[in-house]
Amino acid sequence: MSTIDQYKKAVQGCRDIFVKKASDYGTAWRVLRIISVVDQIFIKAQRVKTLQQTQVQKVGDSITSEFKGIVNYGVIGLIQLELNGESMEDLPIDKVQHWFDTKIEFAKSVMLDKNHDYGEAWRDMSQESFIDLILMKLLRIKQILANDGKTLISEGIDANFVDIINYSVFGLILIEEGKHKP
Repeated sequence: MSTIDQYKKAVQGCRDIFVKKASDYGTAWRVLRIISVVDQIFIKAQRVKTLQQTQVQKVGDSITSEFKGIVNYGVIGLIQLELNGESMEDLPIDKVQHWFDTKIEFAKSVMLDKNHDYGEAWRDMSQESFIDLILMKLLRIKQILANDGKTLISEGIDANFVDIINYSVFGLILIEEGKHKP
């Protein structure tokens, strides 16, 4: 299966959860500020890191489900950035699906460009590296927020969310291939 097909398959699983949760809960996540989205991703990434380090799992959610959650919160972060504190009203399901698809399409296009330049180096990376890089990206976002959203030379918050989404999708692909722990 090609990388693009693997990417689409991994993302489809995330999208299914995203849409079903929107059906169950509405878009309650609209109340989240960017720092809260960052903290939700942090909780999930830190849990995976703890599982990797301790090799002991006491809660049923798998590493796979945490990566899916990270993808979905990354999408929420991108949506919230674009809506920029506009009304917190509930979004209809068709609009939620459209937002999800638009943000994932953008993340996928960035992934394809980087894959071209980096030669799919991610395929030889460890699951631990994906989590460490996600945690680093979260710390970068926190610093950018502390700088009132301004950077001198670095990418912005949106680029960091895109990288977080793509590292998580890579993790899901390598789990599916049996190269990483589920």
